[in-house]
Amino acid sequence: MGGSCAQRRRAGRGQVLFLWLLPLFYSALCEPIRYSIPEELAKGSVVGNLAKDLGLNIFDVSARKLRVSAEKLHFNVDAQTGDLLVKDRIDREQICKERRRCELQLEAVVENPLNIFHIVVMIEDINDNAPQFPKDEIILEISESVNPGIGTILESAKDPDIGLNSLSKYQLGPNEYFSLVVKDNPDGDKYPELLLQKPLDRETQSTHHLVLTALDSGHPPRSGSIKIGIIVVDANDNPPVFSQDVYRVSLREDVPPGTSVLRVMATDQDEGINAEFTYSFLGVADKAQRVFYLDPNTGNIITHQSLDFEEVERYTMKVEVKDRGSLSTQCKIIIEVLDENDNSPEIIITSFSDQILEDSPYGMVVALFKTRDRDSGENAEVTCSLSRDGPFKIHSSSSNYYKLVTDGALDREQTPAYNLTITATDRGKPPLSSSTTVTLHIIDVNDNAPIFQQSAYLVHIPENNQPGASITQIRAWDPDLGPNGQVSYSIVASDLEPKALFSYVSVNAQSGVVFAQRAFDHEQLRDFELTLQARDQGLPVLSANVSLRVLVDDRNDNAPRVLYPTLGPDGSALFDTVPRAAQPGYLITKVVAVDADAGHNAWLSYHLLQATDPGLFNLGLRTGEVRTVRPLNDRDASRHRLLVTVRDGGQPPLSATATLLLIFADSLQEVLPDIADRPVPSDPQAELQFYLVVALALISVLFLLAVILAITLRLRQYSNPVARSCFGSVFCPKSGPVLPPNYSDGTLPYAYNMPVPRDQTNTEFNFLTSVDHCPSVQDILNKDSSSVLLASILPPSAEAEKNTFDQQAPPNTDWRFSQAQRPGTSGSQNGDETGTWPNNQFDTEMLQAMILASASEAADGSSTLGGGAGTMGLSARYGPQFTLQHVPDYRQNVYIPGSNATLTNAPGKRDGKAPAGGNGNKKKSGKKEKK
Repeated sequence: MGGSCAQRRRAGRGQVLFLWLLPLFYSALCEPIRYSIPEELAKGSVVGNLAKDLGLNIFDVSARKLRVSAEKLHFNVDAQTGDLLVKDRIDREQICKERRRCELQLEAVVENPLNIFHIVVMIEDINDNAPQFPKDEIILEISESVNPGIGTILESAKDPDIGLNSLSKYQLGPNEYFSLVVKDNPDGDKYPELLLQKPLDRETQSTHHLVLTALDSGHPPRSGSIKIGIIVVDANDNPPVFSQDVYRVSLREDVPPGTSVLRVMATDQDEGINAEFTYSFLGVADKAQRVFYLDPNTGNIITHQSLDFEEVERYTMKVEVKDRGSLSTQCKIIIEVLDENDNSPEIIITSFSDQILEDSPYGMVVALFKTRDRDSGENAEVTCSLSRDGPFKIHSSSSNYYKLVTDGALDREQTPAYNLTITATDRGKPPLSSSTTVTLHIIDVNDNAPIFQQSAYLVHIPENNQPGASITQIRAWDPDLGPNGQVSYSIVASDLEPKALFSYVSVNAQSGVVFAQRAFDHEQLRDFELTLQARDQGLPVLSANVSLRVLVDDRNDNAPRVLYPTLGPDGSALFDTVPRAAQPGYLITKVVAVDADAGHNAWLSYHLLQATDPGLFNLGLRTGEVRTVRPLNDRDASRHRLLVTVRDGGQPPLSATATLLLIFADSLQEVLPDIADRPVPSDPQAELQFYLVVALALISVLFLLAVILAITLRLRQYSNPVARSCFGSVFCPKSGPVLPPNYSDGTLPYAYNMPVPRDQTNTEFNFLTSVDHCPSVQDILNKDSSSVLLASILPPSAEAEKNTFDQQAPPNTDWRFSQAQRPGTSGSQNGDETGTWPNNQFDTEMLQAMILASASEAADGSSTLGGGAGTMGLSARYGPQFTLQHVPDYRQNVYIPGSNATLTNAPGKRDGKAPAGGNGNKKKSGKKEKK
């Protein structure tokens, strides 16, 4: 692995003073540590135990921060073992180009105290590159006059490896015309030459195809091949010849483009066209072809681009001269580039701490840097200086390595940062320099505690909040810098239970935002207090506390709850008794309700929603007291039901209802039987809705029937002209209005619409025909209504039957209502034929309402039927003995125009027989049956 001066160091450990002075002169006394490794070594491979070679133990590796530094760092140090490890891919051909000796310069750096050791790693070549030709195919033109034994130099293959791994031999594919000879150049390179074995005959074979293979001596060997195409031409047996085989020239790197470098010259003993030849580069790298230009006719070489000594120190090129007969000769050109002071020094910071405590001692290392100049000689000698006065200085530690150390006391309060400019100057003519600026921040010690923006915090949060909602944000400021000024927040105390604290609230340690972990309930938790702490990250840690009081605001989320009156065990409302002699303002009872909310949300108001008699009671808006408004009279019901709603003052308001059952009685014995026999009251609202639905359905059905009837009448009227003439005569404009007779014999007025025959022998019935004139209204009114009307409308052929209409027949027994035909819901009940007034509560109430309405109409003169109060205006026409059972059912006498049938509801007519109690009206009934 190469030697190390660490062995000499261990030999002198006996003397303590020498051990302390040895690190100061170590870099000047010791030889560099040398290692040798093959290229393409795997990452993480061990180069050597650097700590052992430096005389360090395992503890010193981490304690003294052993590390390596280089321009391009290919290695690193294992902090656990002190081994020097491969960090990146190492390609010898890429790092060292064409140099046979490839070394990497490293510096090992240790601290406490700070020392630098030089390390040289030798990179050994492996056979990782195969020989390669610059082209895939070579085309040669050979004259057929060429004698056997004449050779043609071929392009050499390139192998970037060295030693045994480099190019060693060439092989030519089997053929009968050519052989291969390998020759050496003056610089030791091998090149192939193709020799002709026997004369060529273009007429026999004009082209030849060969394969040239280049091999190296590595293990395993690698090879590369190229195709050779030979074209046989005529008569050119003398190749051009250069004046010398090798041309050497030196050239300064600062020459401008277009400068002539040299001129190669060649001669050809042939004459004429075979003596004409051209120059060209042969196997020259692309870089050289871009820098230099060769004139193909004159052989003059000039610079095409600027030269750079630091990039390429020497150019080696081959020039080929070829005549028209494809005979050629090669020569080598070597151009040495001379260095000039054209590169400024570079400053490379290898270690820099941009932050330093203000209490740092004198001589503390702030930065470690080195200088590099790509020039050579005096042009590469560099000196460094600081461009500003301050408590810092530069100390030269070794060749091209420097330390930036403190040279005075630091005060962050006066100067929190320093901008230091380091200048490096070389010794060239003229001297060149470069500078770099580093910023050094002075770090304060942790001597300031965090400060809150407020001495105490008070926040409000509405109840029923979303879990995870932000309550507030607390902020504290720390004047320190860095970690000393980074504040974190936490909860250190609270009046809540410690186990349940973090289920209620939490605080973000970085932002100071306090979050609610659950939805708060004002009725359960009205407020709580937290103690929050802000602490910095310094050493020692400093902190400050602040109190946070959280008030949970109420929302209207609880409906009022009725405490009185309460419901019975079976869920029914209880009753209260009221003396019948209660005076106005008498306190009957009091509705008591509570609301779990607070403030305006718990401000209750009482409203009377429903009452049997709203004018009898008064409900206190805020007290809920139920009082009488007036004394109870005989017409007032003894039982009353009050529905009270209780609303709160929230938005939107919430409410609850209570039912009061009040009974006016003087004693409990009077109340108990009434309560026991009283059925469960039905909901009047539900009954009202039911009757409204039934009425709407009946109206819809009647409307449809009326529409159908009107359409039928219209169709019949247009289809029967006799009917039109008959009705036209009856409603003649000369006669004026015809009033129906007024009957007062105990039944409603009725009339028969009947057709009469024109001839007694004709069984076909026709409608009545018109007469010549209509009697006047006065005549109709002054005479017997029935006789005048019949006389005016009957034809002469029907005059004989006039007597049958002179007297009004008494009503038939068919006209009386049966129990099933009487109005009201009681009509569905079975009963006797004569019937009694229904005993249904609803029908009774409806009848009472009708009687009261009739009485009101009679009182104000608006009744159209006349009569006294309570008779619905019917007693004046039909007598005081009139009852609703005498009202005929109009459904029993329905006439459909255009039809020969009259619908009837009488049992006798449904059976086709005359009624029993006809009472002299048989003829009329018979005509009705015929109709």
